[in-house]
Amino acid sequence: MSEPELQLVARRIRSFPDFPIPGVLFRDISPLLKDPESFRACIRLLASHLKTAHGGKIDYIAGLDSRGFLFGPSLAQELGLGYVLIRKRGKLPGPTVSASYALEYGKAELEIQKDALEPGQKVVVVDDLLATGGTMCAACELLGQLGAEVLESVTLVELTSLKGREKLGPVPFFSLLQYE
Repeated sequence: MSEPELQLVARRIRSFPDFPIPGVLFRDISPLLKDPESFRACIRLLASHLKTAHGGKIDYIAGLDSRGFLFGPSLAQELGLGYVLIRKRGKLPGPTVSASYALEYGKAELEIQKDALEPGQKVVVVDDLLATGGTMCAACELLGQLGAEVLESVTLVELTSLKGREKLGPVPFFSLLQYE
């Protein structure tokens, strides 16, 4: 991994203490999105990792609603792949399959269109950040319902103290930046 590119990306992540609630240190990706050079570096680094780890074995990139939509299509284009949407419940037309996951106060659901993938297709899931792992785990479950093979999950940022990686079980996970 190119250390200068990684540092360029890291410098564009800012922190906001006590947002959205007291005790939370929010990692903001907005400056990265504003800076084309940093955003390109982020996509190049993620693509380089996936090329090294999986060569030409990936069929699709799947992005999580909503910030995964910011990185997924660009990553798919960089790799010459198609992109599929994993959305919050009620946002996709046509027949869908769903998986629920726990939130701090309740639960939520993700959906994917039933015809988004064929059984056996190989997919990488992308989002901006991994915290507790609930959303990413639900996404992997959804893809499994369609018979797809999840090769890996990737994010820009990982909050290591929340141990979300552990929730993914056997699914390999990669993040560009790690914070406590």
